[in-house]
Amino acid sequence: MKGIIAFIPNFITLLNLVTGTAATIFAFEGDLGKAAILIFVAGLFDFLDGFSARMLKAYSEIGKELDSLADMISFGVAPAMILLGFMKLAIYRELVSLNEAIARGEWGWLLTPILIVTFSAYRLAKFNTDSRQTVNFLGLPTPSNAFIWAGFGLMSGYSGNEEIMLLLFTSKNLLIIAIVTSLLLVSEIPMFSMKFRGLNFYDNWYRYIFLMVSIALLILLGVHAPALIILTYITISISFYLFKIRI
Repeated sequence: MKGIIAFIPNFITLLNLVTGTAATIFAFEGDLGKAAILIFVAGLFDFLDGFSARMLKAYSEIGKELDSLADMISFGVAPAMILLGFMKLAIYRELVSLNEAIARGEWGWLLTPILIVTFSAYRLAKFNTDSRQTVNFLGLPTPSNAFIWAGFGLMSGYSGNEEIMLLLFTSKNLLIIAIVTSLLLVSEIPMFSMKFRGLNFYDNWYRYIFLMVSIALLILLGVHAPALIILTYITISISFYLFKIRI
């Protein structure tokens, strides 16, 4: 019985892996909306495996390694495939075909997904060996980065607003966003976690404010909200860093 209980967090981690793999497949097939939903579901499993491990006191080295491997697929490869889908669409609009893009030396469609995968892998390895990130984070967490691209996927799949898609998702914009978020993954900028220190407002005031802003954005903007929520999270964290506000 103890063995079964101890395996529960690892089983949830495997669900994260399966969901992330499915997201990768959907993104590769061009269904960016379904891929986005699956990345968010993987994020839920990623939260639940850690939560269950703490509740059941079922920590293990295998669980730690498995969690990183699952995160690499769900929050590294899957969002990279969403970005690849966007780059293909953008370059097709701008240059007619990928063959023409290659002939003209436009390699952004290949470079940008590689950036996400490479920096996500380094971020995960850095997190596993960094004892400073037990309460908050240093650099952008890989799930947060994945949720930006998943948010874009939701917008593409379900917003129905083609004008926004054409304006926002150009190849140059996508490349710039990929470079910035990749650098944030491995930066030393403190980023707050959503691990509440009890229910006291004084100790968690910025978490409560972020939570309320996130709920308001979801109600007001629907499928356009997730990417904006993560960008808000990044903005708040960087503002705290610049103005030396302790988190």
